[in-house]
Amino acid sequence: MQMSMEWYRIFLHTAKLGNLTKAAQELHITQPSVSYAIKQLEAQLEVKLFDRLSKGVKLTPEGVEVLDYVEKSFTALQAGESRLQSLKNLSAGELRIGASGPIIKHLLLPLLDTFHAEHPAVRIRLSQGKTSDIRARLKSGQIDIGLVHLPTSDHELEVHHLTDIQSCFVVGQAYHHLAAEPLTALALSQIPLLLLSAGSSTRAFVEQWFSSQGVEADADMELSSMDMLIELAGRGYGAAFVTQSFVKQELDDGKLLQLQTIEPIPKRSVGYAIRRDASLSLVANRFLSLLQ
Repeated sequence: MQMSMEWYRIFLHTAKLGNLTKAAQELHITQPSVSYAIKQLEAQLEVKLFDRLSKGVKLTPEGVEVLDYVEKSFTALQAGESRLQSLKNLSAGELRIGASGPIIKHLLLPLLDTFHAEHPAVRIRLSQGKTSDIRARLKSGQIDIGLVHLPTSDHELEVHHLTDIQSCFVVGQAYHHLAAEPLTALALSQIPLLLLSAGSSTRAFVEQWFSSQGVEADADMELSSMDMLIELAGRGYGAAFVTQSFVKQELDDGKLLQLQTIEPIPKRSVGYAIRRDASLSLVANRFLSLLQ
């Protein structure tokens, strides 16, 4: 016979009250139902749990031992239910998300601000990395949602388009003369190029753009941060390939100049990725609704 959780619940109330009738009243069941549950539990455990007295019941030594575990079990269950309710109300839990630097600054941060204002008790864990890093963290379960450059293909991930971004070459005032006329890819390649490190999707994109025009471009400076590319471009070290929205303020202030190209630089797509084989938490689902 399989034990019933209800038997233990009746046992707990009976032990606390020391009376079958009072336990029945508190549980809104009949006294015979309480008596039956106790007998069934004793039969299943093959031990006497209560001594029957003239005015109630008293735990046997074995009953005292059982009560200790039953109390702990029901306390744990209640704590679990309380925790689940907090998660449902988004008053607890974690949001684990990853993206590259430019995506964080111009796409993710405004949404995180909204989410954090609405759900301040949710802990936000943010990972920065290249698209390849974000894919790896998603697949290993370190993050729940990844914002990535498209196209990206992986049978383990479900990927959705979010928006398009424009990239461009920018220079400081030292190269202001190059901003007057559109440049060919060949002319651009002869300027010191400041590019993100090899292996990044942005680096692969710009190399593909040069290659499509028969030009092999070498980076004079390779950096892992777009902020550093912008800093060095402003200091006159060459042309940096950056996300246009990332340098809007510098372009508006005249600290940087955008170089025009004869062959347009295509827009790039950004999307979000989640694991196919894992359900999202309630917290992650809420943030996903903001993304969408």
